[in-house]
Amino acid sequence: MTIAPAPMKALTRWGVLCAVGLLAACASGPPTPEWQMDAHGASQKAQSAYLAGDNRVEQLEWTRAREALARTGRLDLLARLELLRCAGRVASLVFEPCAAFEALRRDAPASEKAYADYLAGQLAAQNAAQLPPAQRSVAQAGAGLSGIPDPLSRLVAAGVLLKTGRATPATLSVAVETASAQGWRRPLLAWLMVQAERAQAAGDTGAAAALQRRIAIVERGGKPD
Repeated sequence: MTIAPAPMKALTRWGVLCAVGLLAACASGPPTPEWQMDAHGASQKAQSAYLAGDNRVEQLEWTRAREALARTGRLDLLARLELLRCAGRVASLVFEPCAAFEALRRDAPASEKAYADYLAGQLAAQNAAQLPPAQRSVAQAGAGLSGIPDPLSRLVAAGVLLKTGRATPATLSVAVETASAQGWRRPLLAWLMVQAERAQAAGDTGAAAALQRRIAIVERGGKPD
């Protein structure tokens, strides 16, 4: 996701959050305001903690990020933060309503409203042009995930494909490989479980058993049986 409305230029283009298109503090020129650094640092830690499966740190850091943005009185920035949070959940196959964003939708830019609809699997065709280029190619043409360089954005696109019933075995393989390479425990477990369910449904008991062994390793966190 690379949402970068003009008023948010100073908050984009940084690391994972740059690739997702949200909340970064890396503008050159005048010193970066403290609230931007606080919001960026906390949101990055929160997303990393969520993907790693650390709920306690995740909740703590999202709260810090919200508090930093609340100091500005900018509802559009708070809406953007909530959209970032929901993107991480779609990447991990947690398909729940993005309620906190919806409460702020009226103050969000059109591009972010379109992205929220995309995450929900409800994007209107005429709004696809509002998406970032990588996600737009997936939404409009069903392009492959290999053209999305950022791991989190790639997982988000894979999640949307699964949610909308367009995920192929190759989609699942890319998602598993992506989450595994990053050491992201939460999405890795989710995608492995989908692979295992499909293998079992196809009658491929050998593949299903191998996937269950991988799942057990991730669940145990490396601890012996």
